[in-house]
Amino acid sequence: MKAGLRSWLVIPVLLTLTACHTPYTGTPEFKTAGATPAPMETVTFTNALDPSWLTVPTNFFTLGPGDKLEIELLGEPTSKTTSIVGPDGRIYFNLLPGIDVWGLTLGEAKSALEKELTRFVKQPPQLSVVLRGVESKRVWILGRVQVPGVYSLAAPTTLLEAIATAGGTMTRSAFRDQDASSISEDLADLRHSFLIRDGRTVPIDFERLLTRGDAAQNIYLQPDDFIYMPPALAREVYVLGAVNQPRSVPYKTGLTAAAAIASAYGTLNGAYMHHVAVVRGSMSNPQIAIVDYKRVIRGEANDIPLEPHDIVYVPFSPYRYIVKYAQIILNTFASSAAINAGTKAVGGQTIGGAGIFIPVGSGIQIIPPVSPPPIR
Repeated sequence: MKAGLRSWLVIPVLLTLTACHTPYTGTPEFKTAGATPAPMETVTFTNALDPSWLTVPTNFFTLGPGDKLEIELLGEPTSKTTSIVGPDGRIYFNLLPGIDVWGLTLGEAKSALEKELTRFVKQPPQLSVVLRGVESKRVWILGRVQVPGVYSLAAPTTLLEAIATAGGTMTRSAFRDQDASSISEDLADLRHSFLIRDGRTVPIDFERLLTRGDAAQNIYLQPDDFIYMPPALAREVYVLGAVNQPRSVPYKTGLTAAAAIASAYGTLNGAYMHHVAVVRGSMSNPQIAIVDYKRVIRGEANDIPLEPHDIVYVPFSPYRYIVKYAQIILNTFASSAAINAGTKAVGGQTIGGAGIFIPVGSGIQIIPPVSPPPIR
């Protein structure tokens, strides 16, 4: 299997703990239903960006399946042809058998083709190799943007540039009638937007980037990055983990953690109900509260009222480190969102059964790759 193949559905989050991992002793961050707080721990996290993500990538473009090349044997105008790198990473030109160019730069591919051609021509061959289309390097931009889809990544591109290429986010500023109620459902929820890279969640604060112009959030994208911007007014709670049907639950005033778990058809056998977690807040600065759900359903502790966008997570085993526990929860949420959004974009329908459903909205398109300028 080639090293170029990537997976983008596994997601740790870089979190720096800023609160102590101690049992609850004071006023809880998440208020409970009743006068007596449910036993819980509350911590606040602050994400940190790797400074290297803000520097222009210096690695050269490498070829992969689907890339389109224009190849010409100099001195023979009739030899000009367009070839596409096959699924096996090979390319075919003139009399040559399939030449493996997967992972090679344009210069390396040119040298490999010229070397093989020496077997068939008398004079040392000179080739012109021009990149005409990019299919192997892509980024996904889905959710509440003007033109969601899959975009080619042929040159260094920042997150802001990619969002602009997708037409920008759906915000009220895009409409002349700022009071139009009919467009409110299309607004992008920047607090809960996220970016997945190499199977990991990159801790981008989209709100700071797009509303405050914080250049420190404007990282350079890499192939297979996945950007998702959910709808701002989606009033849902997400129930994940050891439940019978992980899913999104419509939010109603008074919805509690126990009621949300019941809407997911209860817990699975073997679920560890003493460390049920509720995660609240933005993806870049989340909060987590731990509640003993076993005591709640026994009537020994009060339940926790939820808010829209809360994540309720039922584990299979007790957690040892609160930071890692939070990572698991956010990873599961973002992974499910990516699967459902990506499936809807490609196939026009969402995944049924296991996993949560996060509506992406209508109008998803697959954007044809834009041919980059010739690279010789």
